[in-house]
Amino acid sequence: MSSVAVLTQESFNEHRSGLRPEQIGAAGAGPSAKEEEDALPTYKDAFPPLPEKAASPEGTQETTNAWTSKIRPLKSSVITQVFHVPLEERKYKDLNQFGEGDQAKVCVDIMHRTGAHLELSLAKDQGLSIMVSGKVDAVMKARKEIVSRLQTQASATVAIPKEHHRFVIGKNGEKLQELELKTATKIQIPRPDDISNQIKISGTKEGLEKAKHEILLISAEQDKRAVERVNIDKVYHPFITGPFNKLVGEMMQETGARVNVPPPSVNKTEIVITGEKEQVALAVTMIKKVYEEKKKSTTTIAVEVKKSQHKYVIGPKGNTLQEILEKTGVSVEIPPSDSSSETVILRGEPDRLGQALTEVYAKANSYNVSSVTAPSWLHRFIIGKKGQNLAKITQQMPKVHIEFTEGEDKITLEGPTKDVQMVQGQIEIIVTDLVNRMDFTEISVDPKFHRHLIGKGGVNINRIKELHKVTVRIPPDNEKSTVIRIEGDPQGVQEAKKELLELTTRMENERTKDLIIEQRFHRAIIGQKGEKIKEVRDKFPEVIINFPDPAQKSDIVQLRGPRNEVEKCAKFMQKIVAEMVENGFCLSVPIFKQFHRNIIGKGGSNIKKIREETSTKIDLPAENSNSEMIVITGKKANCEVARTRILAIQKELANITEMEVCIPSKLHNSLIGSKGRFVRSIMEECGGVHIHFPTEGSGIDKVTIRGPAEEVEKAKQQLLVLAEEKQTKSHTAELRAKPEYHKFLIGKGGGNIRKVRDSTGARIIFPTADDQDQELITVVGTEEAVRDAQKELEELIRSLDNVVEDNMTVDPKHHRYFVARRGQVLRDLADEYGGVMVSFPRTGTQSEKVTLKGAKECVEAAKKRMLEIVEDLDAQVTIECVITQKFHRSIMGPKGSRIQQITRDHNVQIKFPEREDPQAPPAEAPIQENGEANGEVKEPVDPNAPKKCDVIVISGRKERCEAAVEALKALVPVTIEVEVPFELHRYIIGQKGSGIRKMMDEFEVNIQVPAPEQQSDKIAISGLANHLDRAKEGLLDRVRELQADQEDRALRSFKLTITVDPKYHPKIIGRKGTIITTIRTEHDVNIQFPEKNDENQDQITITGYEHKAIAARDAIQALVDELEEMISEDITLDSRVHARIIGARGKGIRKIMDEFKVDLRFPQSGAADPNLVTVTGRPELVDEAIDHLLNLEEEFMADAAENESKMTYMRPHGGSAAAMDEQRGPSKGFVVREAPWTTGNEKASIAPDMSSSEDFPSFGAPVAAKSSPWGPKRF
Repeated sequence: MSSVAVLTQESFNEHRSGLRPEQIGAAGAGPSAKEEEDALPTYKDAFPPLPEKAASPEGTQETTNAWTSKIRPLKSSVITQVFHVPLEERKYKDLNQFGEGDQAKVCVDIMHRTGAHLELSLAKDQGLSIMVSGKVDAVMKARKEIVSRLQTQASATVAIPKEHHRFVIGKNGEKLQELELKTATKIQIPRPDDISNQIKISGTKEGLEKAKHEILLISAEQDKRAVERVNIDKVYHPFITGPFNKLVGEMMQETGARVNVPPPSVNKTEIVITGEKEQVALAVTMIKKVYEEKKKSTTTIAVEVKKSQHKYVIGPKGNTLQEILEKTGVSVEIPPSDSSSETVILRGEPDRLGQALTEVYAKANSYNVSSVTAPSWLHRFIIGKKGQNLAKITQQMPKVHIEFTEGEDKITLEGPTKDVQMVQGQIEIIVTDLVNRMDFTEISVDPKFHRHLIGKGGVNINRIKELHKVTVRIPPDNEKSTVIRIEGDPQGVQEAKKELLELTTRMENERTKDLIIEQRFHRAIIGQKGEKIKEVRDKFPEVIINFPDPAQKSDIVQLRGPRNEVEKCAKFMQKIVAEMVENGFCLSVPIFKQFHRNIIGKGGSNIKKIREETSTKIDLPAENSNSEMIVITGKKANCEVARTRILAIQKELANITEMEVCIPSKLHNSLIGSKGRFVRSIMEECGGVHIHFPTEGSGIDKVTIRGPAEEVEKAKQQLLVLAEEKQTKSHTAELRAKPEYHKFLIGKGGGNIRKVRDSTGARIIFPTADDQDQELITVVGTEEAVRDAQKELEELIRSLDNVVEDNMTVDPKHHRYFVARRGQVLRDLADEYGGVMVSFPRTGTQSEKVTLKGAKECVEAAKKRMLEIVEDLDAQVTIECVITQKFHRSIMGPKGSRIQQITRDHNVQIKFPEREDPQAPPAEAPIQENGEANGEVKEPVDPNAPKKCDVIVISGRKERCEAAVEALKALVPVTIEVEVPFELHRYIIGQKGSGIRKMMDEFEVNIQVPAPEQQSDKIAISGLANHLDRAKEGLLDRVRELQADQEDRALRSFKLTITVDPKYHPKIIGRKGTIITTIRTEHDVNIQFPEKNDENQDQITITGYEHKAIAARDAIQALVDELEEMISEDITLDSRVHARIIGARGKGIRKIMDEFKVDLRFPQSGAADPNLVTVTGRPELVDEAIDHLLNLEEEFMADAAENESKMTYMRPHGGSAAAMDEQRGPSKGFVVREAPWTTGNEKASIAPDMSSSEDFPSFGAPVAAKSSPWGPKRF
């Protein structure tokens, strides 16, 4: 007796519940125990064993079973192959260049081309071993490349029949490519027009043999195949193919040959049979046999069938003809569709023709064609939106074909007679109904207005359609039609027609106007994010304003709309442009750089005041810029006022005078010179004065000169002289000199060039650092003066080109001065004296000889200057200047700028002492013995002697040192005290000291505020005497400003409270604080609501100016009064519809609240009454909102009821299974026979213990070996 295994019942409830009722009934009948047991599956059927390996004499083989039969072994996508190239076949045999040269380059190129990885090595026999790794196709391509490029090539030919060549090539040459890759050869097949049958193969010897073998195999295979063509009359083809090609299919299956019968639509009689020779011969015999039999036994009859009924006889895809052939064995021949013949020929055995004829007439008359009269404009209403109306009919009568022909007033029906009649009746009812309640009309509108009727995004036409419940057809632009068709309800059609005609009339009265506005103004007119043009469009809503695309560079702005509105809009926009032009006037004012800070003023106060009072835009150059120009933009008159005020500030600060010189305007361009060269040379020569010429073409003769009085006068004289020269006879000449000669030609302080100018009367202009040509020197003046000056300059330049070498004696003690600081003195000499080279003897030698090399005049001048320096060094004295160390930093100035200035001005050396460390302990007195210190008698220290840290040492000529001492003492800061109320000190200091730091930077002083614990009203200001007055005045201005702020704060701190019921607080605050923010902003007040734990929950505090606080209170009171008029009503809405009313993210509820101006409150989860909804607002609005909510509830509940009714027809997930189980009775679970846990003939009644770690071991858990029915364990 077989063993049986039982598993739990629950695991197969779902499986058993899927049985059909008859199966359940059969189970209830109770089969015998034997039958039941035999029906059980065996354990091996239910659980196929895993594949096991068994040893075999041939080796290891895998057994095939239920698991392995469906599992496909995985293969690695990367393979590795090794190719060997013998020494005699290697293309590159130079053993000294292994890993280099051409062979290595070829390998790298192969790797790049194929993507495979190559490794080369030399065998003992000097053969080349190449290991190739990569994907299969990459390895094969690399192999082919290796053979063709690294191995010597041989060639051979193989001859096969010409007709077999195409099989070697294969489809699209795929077979040939595969063959070449496989054999690593190159195979050349003769062209089809070549009579040769020789195929040429080139490659390695091994590859040649493989390729030859493969080609001959292909040819041998084709020798076995045959092709036969049999001509059979077309009319007998259906008998050979049989119904639905069954006969020819059987024939191919029986013979193994392929039979190709041309389809009925192809007028060919030839049947082609291909395959093995014996197979083809057998198939040909069978085809001819069928043909001969049918030729003898068949006859024909001809019948007339209406042309329109032929398609019913043919049927879909010729299926009806095949059915007739299958039933009767008769072939039905239908004339071609392009033929006018109606004769149908039936061919078959005489006794079957009658049955076939009956079938043909039955099929021909089974379908009927009918038509329904319906106006063509109603067709789309009959069809319905997306074919909905028509779909209802076609679903009921799927065999009826309904055809609507555009432009025809009829609908064609085609299908079975009864179905056609039913459909015809339904469509006639629909047509009658539509004719009675629909109307249409057509209006003529010029096509140019069509797009305006449609509106942007179809907004206009969609509004008309929705409002009047009509459809409006506007022809597309390519039709060039004027007819607009309106269809729908008669009243709606008339109203839509009236509105469209009104729109058309209005558009006919419209005007289009083009405004010429420079494109540079377009962006300003449009404004940021279109804000400004939006204001214009809001002011003229009926006018459409179109700006050109910026890429078009067009100045035309198009206005379109009613004539009067367009004119008004055009005037308004022209006014805007005029203001922009007027406000776009630009003026540049040259102001000395050191005064820019004063023009800006403290915290930008000066420049801000000028900007506000003159309504101009003032731009100053950046601090790191060399430009002195301040640019003023705005109305011309305002710009002039701003310039006057800026110049007045400069005039107050310095000894700046302004002078006007009259020079004819026709000479201005020549005085300015190319790129301003002439006027710039005058400004530089005269201490940086500003010369301002009037605008070109203005006709004004006045030239303004501004600067220090002496320099202005000097510049005036030079301008007048130059103008006089230009008026008489101006001449210009140019000459060239190396840039290093220019300083020497100019001379110290311009001395050399002034001599030339005084002697000749010509003006000499040297290039500036910005000029491209640095060698060009321009001479301007009368012809004679220019000639003389040019002659002198050329002689000087020639002499400079004449290089000489000279010597001089300098005491070695002075050598260090010249070469110190990396030879700075020598570099200055070279710059000043035409690049002269000065060489001092090496350090350590006591030589006094110094060599000078350069142009003769330069060498002489440099020699003279060096003697002056030596004389100064010999006359040098050292003076001590005592200034308290605490002032040293102030004297030095920022980055030592002040001390460097004194050094340059007085040509002295200044050395400051080391800083004394205040925390260092005093030096200990030496131990004295017998009144002596270490045996030496020390003089007593003078207590009045200056400290070393206070002594500044000055070296130079005596008179210069004395002047430097006076300059240093003038820099010693002075301290004054200013009285400032203590409570203002922290405001003066500012956040993190920013305020006081700004004042110190602005006035170049040090300001010390006393410590808070001192409670002092005194602030100390230290600095240069000439800076103190300005600093004091600035500090007092700040005090007055702070006192004014305190007074203002006192006025702004007025407080008042208003009592408001807390329930109104959220309404006053508004959504996200919008309402309260508006009140705060509008009245400039602070409004505080009570905290949660505050006692006075109804008190709202308002802080600000008294009048503004009162106004804000009134605004809040007005809101409260309005809220008190509101009422709240509770309604009951089914909680199931709450979510749908609220909508996604509250979108639905917000829409209702905005539409009805009410507030809705839904119950929170866990509320006592989950259906209670509160509506708050004005009485009339609350009623409307409640009606709307109740309508929504009714609509949503109807949807819910419909969904519930649908759910009753659906099988529940768990209930049916339980019901089935009750009918079946107790289940035995899933049972199998011959389970491994049963032994001998014993029958197990319980399932295995799945918690046992021995029977069901977990991964990684150690288990003691145990013999069991499962067999030996394998790990």
